[in-house]
Amino acid sequence: MTGTAEGTNSFETVIRFEDVTKSFPGPEGRHVVLDRVNFGVPRGKITVIAGGSGQGKSVTLKLVLGLMRPDSGRILVDGQDVTRLRGDGLRRLRTRFGVLFQGAALFDSLTVFENVALPLQERLRLSRAEIQDRVMTTLDQLELRGHENKFPAQLSGGMKKRVGLARALQLDPEIVLFDEPTTGLDPVMTSEIYDLFVRTQDRIGYTAVIVSHDIPKIFELADQIVLLNKGELDVFDDPREIRNSSKPFIREFAEKTMAGCPQNKEGAGKQ
Repeated sequence: MTGTAEGTNSFETVIRFEDVTKSFPGPEGRHVVLDRVNFGVPRGKITVIAGGSGQGKSVTLKLVLGLMRPDSGRILVDGQDVTRLRGDGLRRLRTRFGVLFQGAALFDSLTVFENVALPLQERLRLSRAEIQDRVMTTLDQLELRGHENKFPAQLSGGMKKRVGLARALQLDPEIVLFDEPTTGLDPVMTSEIYDLFVRTQDRIGYTAVIVSHDIPKIFELADQIVLLNKGELDVFDDPREIRNSSKPFIREFAEKTMAGCPQNKEGAGKQ
């Protein structure tokens, strides 16, 4: 069954999946999570990928980064086929991305400053003063000034997410991938973190791809919504389109998850 896109947009596409299939071994044969899917991620916008557990949301991010290979099809980043890249070519492509992992993935033995400085030290030849300036500027922007000498164990869950985002932004990425970025946070902190993501994206202008289970809150922030279900993929430009879909499983998804979703996508984060 081929993935389709019910939504449309006129924005320039930075990432494109073309007839991508990905499956894994299962007790009853191959488990197909993506079945010849096609969709594009618009440049400078926020795309949210949603769906049930095991439907391929995080797999999609790993495919974009070349951490996994599809069974078939192409994944293009500005026309460059990720599936054909190896070695230095793949490493160069990854420098265009920032990634905020599910648990922030901070190093416990490093301070906040050292965690955020790590990409600069590993990838760029900068003086100590230049690193100091760039890191402190980012910490200021994410309201982390005063916490630079703390260790992760001394931070709240929300503060760890901020530090993870600060580190992800250090190399001025064109694209930032968020893998379940609010896991473990309470609803108030979840809202604050998503509002921070939107403010940061508005200011910097990177392309954001967010895998999330926080429905319907996350839909308020999205310029594009991608729903995954049993290998199928559907794309929407507005939450209202999900409710009005002709597909039974999408209508069922809307009934179960979107009772509190606004009638338009002008949620607080996008105002």
